[in-house]
Amino acid sequence: MDLNTIKDVARPRARSELPVWTAGDAWLAGGTWLFSEPQVHLSRLIDLADLKWPPLEVNATGLTMAATCTIAQLDALACPPDWLAAPLINQCCRAFLASFKIWKTATVGGNLCMSLPAGPMISLTSALDGVCTIWRADGTERKVTVLDFVTGNQRNVLAAGDLLRQIDIPLAALKRRSAFRQISLAPVGRSAALLIGSIAAEGGLLLTVSASTKRPVRLAFGKVPAPHELREAILHGIGDGDYHDDIHGKPFWRKHMTLRLAEEIRSELSGAAAPP
Repeated sequence: MDLNTIKDVARPRARSELPVWTAGDAWLAGGTWLFSEPQVHLSRLIDLADLKWPPLEVNATGLTMAATCTIAQLDALACPPDWLAAPLINQCCRAFLASFKIWKTATVGGNLCMSLPAGPMISLTSALDGVCTIWRADGTERKVTVLDFVTGNQRNVLAAGDLLRQIDIPLAALKRRSAFRQISLAPVGRSAALLIGSIAAEGGLLLTVSASTKRPVRLAFGKVPAPHELREAILHGIGDGDYHDDIHGKPFWRKHMTLRLAEEIRSELSGAAAPP
């Protein structure tokens, strides 16, 4: 899509070169959504490419993903063998409703900032206790968990001029045994429910519900719960109004699938047989 209202493209090479944010500005990273439809309210793009942030850094504390890291770069990451949760990376990359061409352009940060319920990078980073670093427009920094970063359907904590710099995944989360479940109305459709469960070091179950809900929801248990305990926790922890409603799934169906997929995850991680 040609954006014929754009009058200028800024290309900063460091934070000190970021221009003062004004009405009509937009950050440009992958641009897969930005160039997908007219943006008549925009007059300037601020291209982040020349900042040259390292896409991925594996270090002693875990994994750092630059907001500009592409899905293809993330999917190609060679993870240490003790990262038991590493399969989640590839599973969430493949939960995208996107072609391999989009994979090479779309970014992790862009997926978070769009804040769609079905955003698989939101699912991945929230399930792995991701923490966002935000460069605020006033020159300061703010850190917020991914669970708190997304506040609703296409809503998040970013104020005008704020920039998502990176997402840090702690090592402890990457070492947790995990289970993944996802469902769509169509074979290659947008996720209608995407649940990730993992076993904490203390033996408790951590369940992250996304796609079926307007924002990611975390349910934590001191131990692996019994089936009825899990069901009751979901019914009490996620209200009917928290389920997303669009052409990719009605709330009552999303709720039903959330309960079913959660029980499959509980069974897998407890070693029990999966439900029929």
